[in-house]
Amino acid sequence: MSNSYYILAAVILFYFLYKKFAFIGNKHVKNISAEKAYELIKENKDILILDVRTSSEFKSGHIKGAKSLPVANITSNLAQLEKYKDKPVIVHCASGGRSPSAVRVLLKNNFSQIYHMNHGIIGWKYGLK
Repeated sequence: MSNSYYILAAVILFYFLYKKFAFIGNKHVKNISAEKAYELIKENKDILILDVRTSSEFKSGHIKGAKSLPVANITSNLAQLEKYKDKPVIVHCASGGRSPSAVRVLLKNNFSQIYHMNHGIIGWKYGLK
């Protein structure tokens, strides 16, 4: 196999890793476990739990109090989230694959307290509604 294939594969891999982890190190984003998310929810009444899975996934079970806003619709529905710009926002999807896209949109729109639930709802052990 020629070196150009390896270079192309490396570029593609870098692109996907960058898309997933581009916000690491940003002071406005903390990667958290489901356990830490549970603690934050218990401690904070003004927290937004943003579930970015599809509507059907949300209907199949979600964290109590979560707001459903599929990742594909985040940008066009930012007005719904405006009041949470300076409040804690926990963002999650099913397994942590889609939620980074939502986190990047929130960062671009100056949300200041974003908590990304690393492994999504599959790591949640506290019951679903």
